[in-house]
Amino acid sequence: MAKAEQGKTSLDSGWLAARSSDVPFTGTQLTTTHTPSGPTSPWMEALVPSTVLATLLKNKLVPDPFYGLGNEAILDIADSGRDYYTFWFFTTFPCKLSSNQHCDLNFRGINYSADVYLNGHKMVLPKGMFRRHSLDVTNIVHSEGSNLLAVLVHPPDHPGTIPPQGGQGGDHEIGKDVATQYVEGWDWIAPIRDRNTGIWDEVSISITGPVKIIDPHLVSSFFDNYKRVYLHTTTELENRSSWTAECSLSIQVTTELEGSIHLVEQLQTQNLSVPARSRVQYSFPELFFYKPDLWWPNGMGKQSLYNVIISIDVKGFGESDSWSHYYGFRKIESHIDDATGGRLFKVNGEPIFIRGGNWILSDGLLRLSKKRYNTDIKFHADMNFNMLRCWGGGLAERPEFYHYCDYYGLLVWQEFWITGDVDGRGVPVSNPGGPLDHDLFLFCARDTIKLLRNHPSLALWVGGNEQVPPEDINAALKNDLKLHPYFKHVQENGKLVSNLSPMLGDPSQYLDGTRIYIQGSLWDGFADGKGNFTDGPYEIQNPENFFKDHFYNYGFNPEVGSVGIPVAATIRATMPPEGWQIPLFRKLSNGYVEEVPNPIWKYHKYLPYSKPNKVHDQILLYGAVKDLDDFCLKAQLVNYIQYKAILEGWTSHMWSKYTGVLIWKTQNPWTGLRGQFYDHLLDQTAGFYGCRSAAEPIHIQLNLATYYIEVVNTTSEELSHVAIEVSVWDLEGACPYYNTHENFAAPPKKVTPVVEMKYPKSKNPKPVYFLLLKLYQKSDNRILSRNFYWLHLPGGDYKLLEPYRQKKIPLKLTSEVFIEGSTYELRMHVHNKSKKPDSKSLIQGNSCFLADSPDIVNSGAGKALEVGWFKRIHKCLAGKSDGLRVSEVNGNNAGVAFFLHFSVHAVNRDHKEGEDTRILPVHYSDNYFSLVPGETMTINISFEVPSGVTPRVTLHGWNYHGKTIHEALY
Repeated sequence: MAKAEQGKTSLDSGWLAARSSDVPFTGTQLTTTHTPSGPTSPWMEALVPSTVLATLLKNKLVPDPFYGLGNEAILDIADSGRDYYTFWFFTTFPCKLSSNQHCDLNFRGINYSADVYLNGHKMVLPKGMFRRHSLDVTNIVHSEGSNLLAVLVHPPDHPGTIPPQGGQGGDHEIGKDVATQYVEGWDWIAPIRDRNTGIWDEVSISITGPVKIIDPHLVSSFFDNYKRVYLHTTTELENRSSWTAECSLSIQVTTELEGSIHLVEQLQTQNLSVPARSRVQYSFPELFFYKPDLWWPNGMGKQSLYNVIISIDVKGFGESDSWSHYYGFRKIESHIDDATGGRLFKVNGEPIFIRGGNWILSDGLLRLSKKRYNTDIKFHADMNFNMLRCWGGGLAERPEFYHYCDYYGLLVWQEFWITGDVDGRGVPVSNPGGPLDHDLFLFCARDTIKLLRNHPSLALWVGGNEQVPPEDINAALKNDLKLHPYFKHVQENGKLVSNLSPMLGDPSQYLDGTRIYIQGSLWDGFADGKGNFTDGPYEIQNPENFFKDHFYNYGFNPEVGSVGIPVAATIRATMPPEGWQIPLFRKLSNGYVEEVPNPIWKYHKYLPYSKPNKVHDQILLYGAVKDLDDFCLKAQLVNYIQYKAILEGWTSHMWSKYTGVLIWKTQNPWTGLRGQFYDHLLDQTAGFYGCRSAAEPIHIQLNLATYYIEVVNTTSEELSHVAIEVSVWDLEGACPYYNTHENFAAPPKKVTPVVEMKYPKSKNPKPVYFLLLKLYQKSDNRILSRNFYWLHLPGGDYKLLEPYRQKKIPLKLTSEVFIEGSTYELRMHVHNKSKKPDSKSLIQGNSCFLADSPDIVNSGAGKALEVGWFKRIHKCLAGKSDGLRVSEVNGNNAGVAFFLHFSVHAVNRDHKEGEDTRILPVHYSDNYFSLVPGETMTINISFEVPSGVTPRVTLHGWNYHGKTIHEALY
């Protein structure tokens, strides 16, 4: 009999589900004599992997908990009882086995426990949301015909109740279990009614020969300044046969050159014997690599990945099992920095200034997918972030999440399932001992470590959010996650053990051994380092505050948050018309304004754009608000400024005061209205692009506290022979201030103040103006960084921008479109055709009144301004159509084309009010951008189009009134 095909097969379709109380049969009967025949009552089509609530929503048996107040109409488990959300899940699968082949049934995540029935045989999956289950079903499966699988899933033991006032983690009862804690609700999400009960992660069967490979561990060590690299590998082997298996175990390391062409870097084979019905651990001899391509975080270099393949052949059988993983050669280390007191991270010996965000999970109903993870992580890379913190009240994230973090270069801080709100704070103190079953917690933690430890993006383990695990758990984690001596610092000043001698042992023998363990998010170089509640703040701020020395007093802030309302189209798509009402603005006696949101916004955790007694309403700085579209557009202006200021303010103090910052938070796992750079529908807010600008590896910025122009160089190379161009533009289209600074050098890993932007101190400055900063590489005229601001004089506001909306700025749009299947790639060249207002301008294409301006200053130490070079580069950078598709929108006004933003829609000529025509997600190289007179910018746009849909691209702007750019794109 020929061997059946070996390997893993996912069971992700064809599932049925039914409430257990509606099914009159036992699991044995369901998988023998009373098999469900299809989606007929009480059975329904099920989403697996996912949750009970996601399945009920798929079948329209509950309102959409993400729409309006729909969640309030769903019965909470606290009121229904656990039986209401105890569900059967049923599917069938084929499995042909030949002699000496084995089949495992694998569950990568069940919440919270389950009874499994296969072909009439019962198996029990023990409790714990974050543990894998692998069941040897070799003697149960039928090699001919279908195998019948029924899984009875039980909710968490302590789902808790939701107090009327809500709160962080409800009544905290969920903390008694080893499960997600956000499900009882938080200040950014409503309660999840089934507490995420379900088969929430991958289900598969795997077919192997008599010997199975289990959880290999890959560790690399570096010498001679990362030129010599050794790969250490340990794996567990299980022989399930009744005879000693004579085996050849091979490891192969390949790298992809082009397309499907792979180069074998290393190949090694070892012979060994594995005793009958036993498990053995085997370590390969070290593999040596000379000058391998290293894996770097986003913004520091390439994310080079090698494919490591381990396979085992058994004499008389052939290949028995194989395992593969994309692996990156890199070394992550950290210590508490003497200068700042913050934790300083190094990758491959290079210090990295951390600018990233806090991550909860992708979707509150655990509808997790590779495609969505790809979008999620690419969005973070597009914002130039270099770290994500997986918050302790959420998930131990999935391998697919980590795969894309590996691919895009996002370092990951992974916490275990402890939060201060649920475990150790409150009156009375909630769950001071943490979960009830400490052994279960540690089992889940150890299994999670084995699941994730080979990912190069994984940077550190942390015991909990704003809390330390109970003493015995913490001690066990410290021991389990102790560093191998090679990865330790001898001292906190960064000196390393320089040799990996045989006396130190094989690092792959450790559970991890390569990454630090920090007991909590406020300890050991984070916040005040002592566990005091010193993260935050989480509300709107005056943008200049982020630059001030007294704003935050510790070296690394793990959480600083702010606003984040989405665009008006998302409000309409996720709320009924009564939710389209904008907040009431209530003026207080002291002159501050309080925002009063409608009940639906309040339910969706709206965070106001004012902070009475501290921060005037930032939306009203732009004038009175007319309607939802006006409110959300002005909110995007604030989002952009607020988040750009957070990151630029922190970066301004790089190494002198700070080592990093993580923004709370980057996205919402439901349709929330705060703290996000893209909404749950995957449309970006303007804050996304404010962050993208501020977190550039090479960046020019304005210090909003000192008004000095600063050049940020986070790379390892000095920037030499660079030039700075500073121009101010008023609302009339004139350029009353211009300055340059040439032959400037920016040292690596440093922020360099260059020159003060003196326009606000000049004679008769305009109350509202635009500032454009450009940093050029003189050798090839490249723009290294471009940064645009809109500013008002101290004590002023932006109300003059309201009449500026009536300007008609002429734009020329030149486009290229590339279509491959359902994927569209667009290159949009946008040119502001505003005429030059004065022939005496010395900068062609930039309309600056150099000859007339009283504010022109010479740059450098008395060196005369070299106008010629700037004149040449502006000619060089002028936009050209080159015969491409061109559209022009005429206007008779000169000035800045302000706050332009593209969007992509499905053509629908009969759309109704509130109908969402957007195609999402869309990746933009930039958006919410502005162009000064004569300036051209190229925006790259990519998206996938659903089958049968015709896309159209639109462009909107503060003072640009054209709309559709392309319909039926070629």
